[in-house]
Amino acid sequence: MRVAIVAESFLPQVNGVANSVCRVVEHLTRRGHTGLVIAPGEGVSEYDGHQVLRVPSFALPGNDDSIVGISTRRRISRILRDFDPDVVHLAAPVWLGRAGMNAATRLGLPTVAVYQTDLAGFARGYRLWRTIGDDAIWSWLRRIHDQADLTLAPSTASLRQLDAHGFARLARWGRGVDLVRFHPAHRDEGLRRELAPDGEVIVGYIGRLAPEKHVASLTALAGLPGVRLAVVGGGPSESSLRAALPDAAFLGFRTGQELSRAYASLDVFVHTGPAETFCQAVQEALASGVPVVAPNAGGPTDLVDDGWSGYLVDTGDGEQLRAAVARIAADPVRRVRMAAAARESVYGRSWEAVCDQLLEHYATAVARRRLAAAAA
Repeated sequence: MRVAIVAESFLPQVNGVANSVCRVVEHLTRRGHTGLVIAPGEGVSEYDGHQVLRVPSFALPGNDDSIVGISTRRRISRILRDFDPDVVHLAAPVWLGRAGMNAATRLGLPTVAVYQTDLAGFARGYRLWRTIGDDAIWSWLRRIHDQADLTLAPSTASLRQLDAHGFARLARWGRGVDLVRFHPAHRDEGLRRELAPDGEVIVGYIGRLAPEKHVASLTALAGLPGVRLAVVGGGPSESSLRAALPDAAFLGFRTGQELSRAYASLDVFVHTGPAETFCQAVQEALASGVPVVAPNAGGPTDLVDDGWSGYLVDTGDGEQLRAAVARIAADPVRRVRMAAAARESVYGRSWEAVCDQLLEHYATAVARRRLAAAAA
């Protein structure tokens, strides 16, 4: 099978969209398929033996870390004609993905659109983008996805969200997790002593420090007795968060083995973003054997077994968030039980298993396109 992936984000950016595209490309290699990635900005021209074609980009106003690819339907059409794919995978289509969808539709190619970003929820975190309004954002996304043979949503919550906004031809496709890279065995006692020299319970957040992640909610955890707060990541909210949490440990951006050790060395993981379509950070914490406190909204509701592997709460309510974390922090027996349940909950969610499901979705899109062509 030949698969063209039009990615709204890709390396060197580090985010959920880029990460999932990398895992998909690796799986294409594993199964003997041929891939092509069309992505914005500068970066690698090849990944895991597959070509990466770059298009011009610009940074979003007010958010320099997010870049937008710009290209014409004509240029994408030329690329697709030359590659001659069996299916076109559109990863989180918004800007570049719109051109990709229009080109694929014009060429009569089967398309699978993967919904990955709650764009309306993201926009609410930035003053400039709030002026656009939810209705306009959903209308834009619906026009893109209406052309797809299949739209894949990563969670039950996002499926309901898309259905409520009039999206059609929906199916669920979750995300995998590397069960070796994220494992309790990476717990690092040296790092734990560095973070908690007096044996405090280590409560941590790992992820982007930005308005859309609602990281200001972490301030509700300041001063919890016997707790040391650790923050891993960077972004536009870092300076304000440092000022609000002077006693927290800020570890900066971590990747590779350092990231694995950071996850596994926590006693409790906290995620504060209520607009996550899936929330890979939560899944990586669970795989690392760490109990999770996360929003009772969006993707985490599929991942966290409330009361068993962690707690689902209104993280925007400081009292609720603080109480849930304190309940785990104060009870070592509960922490051990939840840690075991967390690790157990991710069995069967390897990237290999999840990407095999994606190949089945590709086959569904191809079959639908053939039926539509035969009926025309």
